This record gives sequence, structure tokens and C-alpha cells, in this order.
Amino acid sequence: MARPRKPLLSRERIIEAASALVDSEGLGAVSTRRLAAELGVSGPSLYNHFRNKDEILDAVADSVSAQVDLSMFDESDPRDWAAALHDWAVSYRAALAAHPHIVPVLAQGPGRRPAGLRVADAAFGGMVRAGWPPAQATYIGALTRYFVTGSALGSFARGFVDDETAYDPADYPHLGQAHLLAEHRQQVDEGAFETGLRALLDGLALQYERMVTGSGTVRRTPNRG
Repeated sequence: MARPRKPLLSRERIIEAASALVDSEGLGAVSTRRLAAELGVSGPSLYNHFRNKDEILDAVADSVSAQVDLSMFDESDPRDWAAALHDWAVSYRAALAAHPHIVPVLAQGPGRRPAGLRVADAAFGGMVRAGWPPAQATYIGALTRYFVTGSALGSFARGFVDDETAYDPADYPHLGQAHLLAEHRQQVDEGAFETGLRALLDGLALQYERMVTGSGTVRRTPNRG
């Protein structure tokens, strides 16, 4: 029997095609009709795998969550809670920054998405093993997610035009170098993220020290139980 000319339709092919559309054209480009055309299939065939467009976008979002490194929260990992949180946030942002158009979907929370729930479970578990009370571990996970998703939604540096004449010193005496920001977008955006992340961790470290001093019950080796 001859092989079919096109690969059989699968969830993976649909997610891959939808992800490519989102990355290149944004969320508004995704429709079941457009996806069917991209995949060379009839529209109704998509419904054998997904009930609607929202389910497809959920799957695309979850495929991005699956790219986040969670190894730092393994019980055998030697990193302390602060290093684990730092490395997780960096990996989290890298995954989202590579797919910025899907960030608004991810920002709604994990819902029932398996990879998204694994991300939440790993971070919460790592903080609780570090000795953070469950409520505080929840706040830390939420705070980190707010910070990461906010930083991945857009580029601060790209928001400035590279036209020097747009920044008349008579009106903007402190923006004489603003036209150079876009050229150094990656350095500026990553530097801002790292600066904010360090400030966040420094603040949490102070809270951690107060808990240790106040109760003596918080452990120093978070990921080894």
C-alpha cells in the first residue's frame, strides 16, 4: 500500500502549525480554517483532536511551559532555594521571551494544562521543602510568575525609536541616548530583568532570615528535605 502524501494529522502537527502562526503573526492569526489550510486538511478533521480554537491555543501555551527547566527543584539538586528560584525564573523568561505572542494566554494561569501545572507544582514543592510556609510559597510562585510574564510581554528598549531627532533636549533633557536603546535591546531587557530578579531575591532573603531568627524552624538546605 502506498504511503499517504501528507503525514497523518495529529495533535502534535496541529500544535506545531498553530505555534508557528502565533509566533509569526500573533494570536489573531489562529483560526481552525487557517490551520486547516496550513495543514492541507479539511476543517472538521481538526475537531478529532481539539474541540475549538481555545483548546488549540491552550495546547500551544502548554508546549511553551514544557520548555521551562525544572531540574533545580529536584530533591537531589544541590542548589539552595534562592539559586533555584533564580535559575527557574531565568529559564521561565527565556521560554516565554522566545514566544511573546502566547504570553497573554499563559498569563491567565495553568488551568488544566499538564506542563503548566508541573511548573507550578515544582516551584511550590521546592519552596515548601526549603521551609517556606505553604502560604508564603504560594505568594513566591505567584510573584515570580507576575514578574516573568510581565517582562516577557514586551521590550522596554524596543519602545524607543532609533531616531535621535525624536528626543529634543529642550523637551527631554535626559533622553539624549534613548535612540540607542533599540540597538541594544537584548542587553537592556536582560539587564533589567536580572536587576529586578536580584532585588526580588534579596527581599525574599531578608524575609527568610527573619523566619529563621524568629522561629528557628526554617531549614537551610531547601532541595534535600
